[in-house]
Amino acid sequence: MITPHGGTLIDSVAEGEERTKLLDKAKSFFPINLDSWSISDLVLISIGAFSPLKGFMNQKDYLQVLKEMRLSSGEIWSLPITLSVSKDIKDQLSIGQAISLKGENDVIYGVMEIEEIYEYSKKAEALFVYKTTDPNHPGVKKAFEKEDYYLAGPVTLLNKPEDIFTSDFQTPQQLRKTFQSLGWKTIAAFQTRNPIHRAHEYLQKTALENVDGLLIHPLVGNTKADDVPADIRMKSYKVLMENYYPSERVLLSVFPAAMRYAGPREAVFHSIVRKNFGCTHFIVGRDHAGVGNYYGTYDAQKIFDQFLKEDLEIEILKFEHAFFCIKCSSMATSKTCPHGKDMHIHLSGTKVRSMLKDGQVPPKEFSRPEVIEVLMKEMKKGNS
Repeated sequence: MITPHGGTLIDSVAEGEERTKLLDKAKSFFPINLDSWSISDLVLISIGAFSPLKGFMNQKDYLQVLKEMRLSSGEIWSLPITLSVSKDIKDQLSIGQAISLKGENDVIYGVMEIEEIYEYSKKAEALFVYKTTDPNHPGVKKAFEKEDYYLAGPVTLLNKPEDIFTSDFQTPQQLRKTFQSLGWKTIAAFQTRNPIHRAHEYLQKTALENVDGLLIHPLVGNTKADDVPADIRMKSYKVLMENYYPSERVLLSVFPAAMRYAGPREAVFHSIVRKNFGCTHFIVGRDHAGVGNYYGTYDAQKIFDQFLKEDLEIEILKFEHAFFCIKCSSMATSKTCPHGKDMHIHLSGTKVRSMLKDGQVPPKEFSRPEVIEVLMKEMKKGNS
């Protein structure tokens, strides 16, 4: 199988007697309360999805990631993975101290040894990661809402959040074993935070022509308020798979990360993470992980040109903007269709969300009728 990023799949999940002892000690540690975003980061670090990270980033790694998209050890890494605290809390902490990482429900999800505490510039982070300081950008908004100091150090997961560890989730170790049991040697991953429309389906099935299996890996962590809720999206994915995909060649598993909306940088991040989950190929279409008009249509593809293939290892499958051609009576791209724009029906998750919100039924050229039926029913239920 493809080697995890950095060479080793990190596993810092405490089990059995080790977990019992650590959990007992953690009750007396200084508590840091995490939001759902940081809890998902804690989980993904601990299970190896963010390999080679062993914890929240130190200042050297943080600055190098911002400026060069690499860790200080040399591996490609495009987004900061950090834990912020206020000055009041920072003043109560010291280097070498062990802290407990708690959720809003007072559950101790993990522990961390503080190796460094440092101040940072929110403006600089926004400019490097999101290419803007516009507070209307959801990633920038989140960045400016964070506290003023970062804690760095290795983490250990003690309790598994029930909303993450569901039957629809497989860890990198589990997915790798699943791929092996299925006999898949080449696996293409597809990232989405939207219901799958016909353009997505076209990209997925084109990729599937060239690999052993397809992993549909929807992001189900924190997203924008106007995104379709994860539970509704999951129902739409399942009904699509039941009716339009070869069951022996397609797998659905959730990716419980927060959405950064960092466009090109997040595309790189998403590819590295899928490599850790065991995928050999990663699909990048138009405006991957974008929002509004902050990034160019194909910036998320162009960013990969600055990396050597042997550094990234996972193969990037770049696709043109797909559309439904009325004349061809099929999905196509500018590479395969000779007809004018007046024959093209352009699809997007934004359009589908807008139509659903207004109670409009998207046409069959947008999405499969079974999917539309699920979305209309569930969205109507949510609005009642």
